[in-house]
Order: sequence, then structure tokens, then C-alpha cells
Amino acid sequence: QIAHSFIESAQTVDGLSRMAVMDTSNNGELVKIRAISEFSPGSAQSLQQIVELRKIGEGFGESNVLIGGAVATDLDAQQGNQEDLWFVIPAVLVVSLLILLLLLRSLIAPILLILVNTASAVAAIGFGAWLCRLLFNQGALDLQVPILAFLFLVALGIDYTIFLVHRAKCEAERLGTVSGMIEAVAHTGGVITSAGIVLAAVFAALGVLPLVTLGQLGIIVGVGVVIDTLVVRTVIVPALFSAIGDRIWWPHKLVKNDVAPSRSADVYR
Repeated sequence: QIAHSFIESAQTVDGLSRMAVMDTSNNGELVKIRAISEFSPGSAQSLQQIVELRKIGEGFGESNVLIGGAVATDLDAQQGNQEDLWFVIPAVLVVSLLILLLLLRSLIAPILLILVNTASAVAAIGFGAWLCRLLFNQGALDLQVPILAFLFLVALGIDYTIFLVHRAKCEAERLGTVSGMIEAVAHTGGVITSAGIVLAAVFAALGVLPLVTLGQLGIIVGVGVVIDTLVVRTVIVPALFSAIGDRIWWPHKLVKNDVAPSRSADVYR
């Protein structure tokens, strides 16, 4: 009785061409219903059908009507990855922010650097998705690619940030923020850029693999590392520090030391 009532209620769902009872258990308690959709599997319209069918099924009790199949599995995977995305991203950013706060003893600089790294990662994911569509005719990213790409890009971005900004702070104690950043870029820029290019080439090699997930991940991370090393770490971050000046280290008060650098400092360079 529930099966026939559900079929009648589901007639209001747009795009369902046919619904019929396919099989019944021996005791008559379980009934299998097949629904045929007019939309392509995995399309936005087919996913919306699953949502509407589940809403109708809730009226018959959660345990009485269960919606399954390939399209329903895609919808569940999509929703699960979205939930993971909104949990993992804030957690990663908070941990990165705490590390920068402890390292720099500042409030403005860490927040600004986290914002720059986040914007860089998001831009790389968007540009990489466009490249995948343009070069390989892939209409969308794999469900796991955005979260994996974000984790790689933020981790690498924070890593390079620590190399640059920690050196800039040490130099700022002697030369001031603007000159200190110039010295930091001069002494660490070559190392960061070289490491970034090598890493980008390694990840870009994944783009030739037949596995869609690894291919998309390799392209996005490769592009993101290039953007981070050649644009963000070389242009944007130094420009922001130069524009804000010594206030970037607030609440830490920058005490300039005019003493010439020690021999250990020269070796460190």
C-alpha cells in the first residue's frame, strides 16, 4: 500500500517518465520501485529529483521509503564532500593562523598572510578548473579535488610564507620593515622560486595520468604553486608589507638595531 501511495505522490516530480514496482520480498514487506528519469545521470536536474523524492518519502516515515541508485549515491557523495570542505578548511586555516601568531608575535601580519594564502588557493582552484575544461573538456572537478587541492596549496603557501616573513622580521629589526622585506626577498626569493618551480613541475606531471582525480589535482596544484612563488610571494606580500610598514608587526613594537650584522647572520644568508 505504501509503495503505490509513494508512486502516486511522486508523479508530481518533474522529469520522471515512469515509475513501477519491480520486485517484492517473499513476506511482502519490502518492495523495490524503479524510477526512470528524462534527465542525464549526474546532471543538476537528476540530483534535484533525488532531493524531491526523498522529501516525498519523508512523509511516509524515514524507514519506510529509501531512495538509492547511482544518482542518489552521487548526491550523497557530493553532500558529504561539501560537509568535509566546510569543516576541514576552517580547521586548517585556524591551525595555520596559530602557527603564524606564535612565530611572528604579531596579529596583523598573520591575519593578512592567511587571507592572501586563502585567496591565492581559491584563485588557483578556479583557474585550474578552467584549464581542465579548456584542455581536457572536463565539465567539472572531481568531488575530492577541491578539498585536496586546497590542503596542498595552503600548506605549501604557509610553508613559503614562513621562510620569507620570518627572515623579513629578523631583517626589520635592523633595517626597518620596507628594507627588511627587500633583504628577505633578495636572500630567500631564489630558493623559494626554485623550489616552487620544481614542485610545480612534479605536480604538473600528474596531469598526464589517465586518472581524472590525480590529473585535475596535479594541474591545479602546479598552477597554484607557480602563482604563489612568482606572484604572491614575490609581488603581493612584499607590496603589502611595504604599504603598511612597521604597523604590520602590531602589537609587537619593532626595535631597530643598527649594529652591523654578525658573522653568523652572513653565514645564514
